[in-house]
Amino acid sequence: MSITNTDALLWYNVGEFGKAGYAVPNWSNDVGSLNPTIIELVQLAGQNLFNIMHHADADLRTPPSVNTLKRVHKLYLRLAQILTGRAIPPGHEDMETDHVRPAGEIFLVYPCPFFNVRNRFMRQWAGWVFMMISEMMQHTENRKEIEISTNFAGDIGQYLRRVYTNMAIELFQKTKEVAEAPGFALTDADFAAYNPAAYFTSTEMTDTVPRLDRVLTEDQLEFLRQGIPVTQLPATVEPWPVNLSATYATFREDGTLDTDGKTQAGTSASGATSAPVMPVPTGP
Repeated sequence: MSITNTDALLWYNVGEFGKAGYAVPNWSNDVGSLNPTIIELVQLAGQNLFNIMHHADADLRTPPSVNTLKRVHKLYLRLAQILTGRAIPPGHEDMETDHVRPAGEIFLVYPCPFFNVRNRFMRQWAGWVFMMISEMMQHTENRKEIEISTNFAGDIGQYLRRVYTNMAIELFQKTKEVAEAPGFALTDADFAAYNPAAYFTSTEMTDTVPRLDRVLTEDQLEFLRQGIPVTQLPATVEPWPVNLSATYATFREDGTLDTDGKTQAGTSASGATSAPVMPVPTGP
């Protein structure tokens, strides 16, 4: 199992999937849960994101098709339904057991395209859903054997609402006030009237052909679709190499203290000392 020191989304750097920029949520050191609802939500969100991000729209910079938007819509309604229906308010007693305890389950993850996704809408939505899954994995209510609270529902639901309101505003021309109103949902008429060419620029409506060798078959994806226990992920699961932490470490001289209290120079991945960004004055 990979051990990480970051809360960022992780790169599933395994064979062809690594080259294609696949990602998994970040469970930190919280590998499982005693809470069956959280286990169910993690799997439901992960499986649906897997299906959505393997659609052809993810490879194109043009606005997503109505097929993808309907899938996002259904995922939003389904997850919202579960969170709303099962959340227990603070003033209501939780259901408790007297003699039994659940054995708990290890979290399953479903690696899917993210880091190299060309569609800016789908990449942004996937990032929020990955963050939502990571929050569920690391949430303290994994200790609760039966119930989830309205606090948990609010923590998790904010990511869903952000995905949905972003889609409604930028792809269906809804106003912010309408999209953020309680109970708002897109209708069949909204989907039937979807026409991004009416308001997107000509540049946004055109694209080049993506790499076709990374369109994977059902057989190639079968292992990932089954879900992988986080305890069985290889050590090659790591932060995406193009990230702020790794970049700053190559040139900032104020980040790490040596044992004698002196600041070390930045080092590259190979261990070589990097040159400072600007010349250091040496005095007269």
